[in-house]
Amino acid sequence: MAEYSLLIVEDESTLRRLLEYRLGKEYNVRTAENGVEALALLDEEIPDLIISDVMMPKMDGFALQTAVQEREDTKAIPFIFLTAKADEESRKKGQMTGVDDYITKPFDIDRLISRVNRLLERTKIFQTQLDAKIGQDFSQKLTPKTMPVVSGYTTHFYNVPKGHGGGDIFDWTETRPGTYFITIGDVMGKGLQAKFYAFSFFGYIRSTIHTMLGATDSPAALVAGVNQALVNDSTMEETFASLLLLRWEPEHNTITYANAGHCRPILVSERGAEIVTYSDIVLGLTPNSEFKDTSISMKPGSALVVYTDGVSEQVGKSDEMLGEEGIIKVVQNAYGHAEPIDAMVQGILDESKHPEFDDDVLIFWLERLTSMDRQTPRWFSPFRDVAEGS
Repeated sequence: MAEYSLLIVEDESTLRRLLEYRLGKEYNVRTAENGVEALALLDEEIPDLIISDVMMPKMDGFALQTAVQEREDTKAIPFIFLTAKADEESRKKGQMTGVDDYITKPFDIDRLISRVNRLLERTKIFQTQLDAKIGQDFSQKLTPKTMPVVSGYTTHFYNVPKGHGGGDIFDWTETRPGTYFITIGDVMGKGLQAKFYAFSFFGYIRSTIHTMLGATDSPAALVAGVNQALVNDSTMEETFASLLLLRWEPEHNTITYANAGHCRPILVSERGAEIVTYSDIVLGLTPNSEFKDTSISMKPGSALVVYTDGVSEQVGKSDEMLGEEGIIKVVQNAYGHAEPIDAMVQGILDESKHPEFDDDVLIFWLERLTSMDRQTPRWFSPFRDVAEGS
């Protein structure tokens, strides 16, 4: 299927059919006899580029270009004018109105195709750069710049967006002295659309925690509130997300969590690693979903490892995904390292089919120190945010 769509506006039927035939070999092409027909087609589907004659009945090329530029959803469409050789006045007028290119009649069709290719490629590069900038801005807003510093504990964080970034979310807040809520989530989807929904979802989480904390500090109740808000918002219709919400109380060495369809965390210590099993349904499916609180005790030397599905779905050399069993192994091997996430990531990539991650990756490692650790401090990086390619 062709990657780009073109709209050709030409009143001369023979030339219109020729352009449709030749350009249709490389692009999805629609045609119109004049500007009025072209505007009607814009209401059905917005093309990537418009090629228009200047002199046409009902609405000429200049009137069409003006109408296109007045619409917010079409004003950025590249525009090529087909002009008569002697019509220098039209060329000058087009330069003033921002036409992207001109092709003088009669013209060589291969030259036209080459100009179209160059213009679309230039537009694609610009859009890619713009998407990357927007994606980077969203990524910075969806992850914190610091991590909590708590006596007797250490934290590690690793975040690598893939391409423009998807819907991975991480956040923490100290709701009252000594009590922390940690959020890790994943909005289903890829690219900027997932990023946009993740940003909106992020707002639901923060506002729900802020609104409901006066009445409850149950992660399950808070997750239910986020789910209700997500289901009730028509702009987020058919948007689904996983969410792991943890209430961490270092003074009591406990973590209470609710898991709405997210990857199950791993608890690791000198005795080995195990899956923290309980998980409920993902968010956004039904308004009355119920969620459960589960508490775990953080023994000296134990660590809780949470992550997004970009880790578990990484494809190995055997063409099989890493999965929970594979994550358990790399977590066990990483335990005890001064930088356990570095060791964990390296262990995954050493066994991967590709030298980098296939999807967005986010990992959080929360470890309770032993008395020996406190007497002989180890140096930890409290926060790591790694951009792809750096």
